[in-house]
Amino acid sequence: MAGLDESQTFVPINIAVMTVSDTRTLETDTSGAALIERLTGVGHKLADRVVLTDDVAVIVAKLRDWIADPDIDCIITSGGTGVTGRDVTPEAFAQVCEKEIPGFGELFRWVSLKSIGTSTIQSRATAGVAGGTYLFALPGSTGAVKDGWDEILKFQLDNRHKPCNFVELMPRLTEHLAASKKKPTSAA
Repeated sequence: MAGLDESQTFVPINIAVMTVSDTRTLETDTSGAALIERLTGVGHKLADRVVLTDDVAVIVAKLRDWIADPDIDCIITSGGTGVTGRDVTPEAFAQVCEKEIPGFGELFRWVSLKSIGTSTIQSRATAGVAGGTYLFALPGSTGAVKDGWDEILKFQLDNRHKPCNFVELMPRLTEHLAASKKKPTSAA
């Protein structure tokens, strides 16, 4: 049965928050603030926070910086997941992710259906893994961030969630990198 195993000790992880918007600032970023309130409220640590414009190169550069930082376990973005010409967060994720987590976007849209009805079809929420770091892209509305955290990420980023969760997999996320380093190279 799904739920929290209260007999286990909670393991906080370090989460970086990126808001992707051409109009928001740190002071006006309500979705980023709601996300930070939620993740720190359950005991996780805010590793970093930025607001960036809808520019693939800028987003990719920051994602790569954070992925390379051993003190960041997870990146959650807010914004840029729609279908307009300026919405480029999924394209940025595609440039850095080693593995996609397609079920995240599917589940997010199912959860969002209860809040916004069929308008959820306009969301390109996505997720993946790169360099041992989880990446989750949520839409930019405060409601979407609340839905994504409260209904999905709060549980999957809690090591006590059963039958399984993303935190318990963290030590194994880079197994493929270690294996490729051990392979002998062929002589030319």
